Amino acid sequence: MPLDPDFAAALENHSVELDESVAEQLQAYALAMWRWNEQLNLTRHTTWDLFVGRDLRDCLQLAPILDPAEEVLDLGSGNGIPGIPLAILRRDIDVSLAESVAKRASVLGEIIAELDLPVPVYSARGEDLLTDFRFSSLVCRAVGSITKLCRWIEPHWSSVDRMLLIKGPKWVEERSEARHHGLMGNLQLRKIASYPLGDDAEEDQGAIVQIWPKSRELPMKIS
Repeated sequence: MPLDPDFAAALENHSVELDESVAEQLQAYALAMWRWNEQLNLTRHTTWDLFVGRDLRDCLQLAPILDPAEEVLDLGSGNGIPGIPLAILRRDIDVSLAESVAKRASVLGEIIAELDLPVPVYSARGEDLLTDFRFSSLVCRAVGSITKLCRWIEPHWSSVDRMLLIKGPKWVEERSEARHHGLMGNLQLRKIASYPLGDDAEEDQGAIVQIWPKSRELPMKIS
């Protein structure tokens, strides 16, 4: 499938360079998501500029942080971001999607089948899934605050090495809130990537925040 000129223009405008085959598959994903969006509310980002400048931007920041052969769980996957783009960008990792809303999980399964990606989709709550499976990294985007996620993950650290959270500029306030509630005593938190959310590098910054137990030695990639 040739690239839509508007997609190609959006990639150029945001200084994103991709292999042609990767770009074509990301395009196929976006088109499938938008088609299903007409039946089920999956996203408000229904232009190529928003897809590249917001959705793909976050995935491109997260992708280099993951190690080869990592087993990654996209928690609360929703419309498949970041999990599906990660599976396209990084064929050397194993990605799974967890979505507790059955209709959305079903749609994700349809999109995955259309793209012919080796990505399992679990229609399950994360706590139920982590009872039976173990993952290297748990990735989250727009799922909840640091406080909420730290409370949720507390009983499940034996099933996950680390959390990687895609956050906006309010992550610093969220960290302070989590500390106020005494949730960081046994955890380490480190910002391991930051990037501008607009064309101006002085504007608000997005961040990839890594959280893991203090008792666990964990090598970290700093981008």
